[in-house]
Amino acid sequence: QVQLVESGGGVVQPGGSLRLSCAASGFTFSRSGMRWYRQAPGKEREFVAVISTGGSTNYADSVKGRFTISRDNAKNTVYLQMNSLNPEDTAVYYCNALVGGWGQGTQVTVSS
Repeated sequence: QVQLVESGGGVVQPGGSLRLSCAASGFTFSRSGMRWYRQAPGKEREFVAVISTGGSTNYADSVKGRFTISRDNAKNTVYLQMNSLNPEDTAVYYCNALVGGWGQGTQVTVSS
C-alpha cells in the first residue's frame, strides 16, 4: 500500500529556511504527481504545491516565490524547500500522492 513519510520539520525564526522531505513507497513513484498541503491550527487543510511526473510545478499564491517543490525519482522522494518563512507558514505539512495516500505530517513552526 501507499506509504508516505515526511521529515524535516522543526522550529525556525522568521526569515529562515527549512527543507521538507517525503519518502514514498508502495507505488510507482515516477508515475505519480505529488503534492504538499498544510494545515494550521483551527484552519482547513490547504494546497501548497504540486509537481507532475514530468517535473511541472504549481504553487499556492501565498508561497509562490518562496517555496520550491522538487522530486528525485531515483530516491522516491519529493522535497519542499521553504525560504523566507513567516509565522503564517506555521502548520503541519502533509505529503500527498495523486495516486492516493497521505503522510502523517511534519510540524513546521515559525517563531522568534
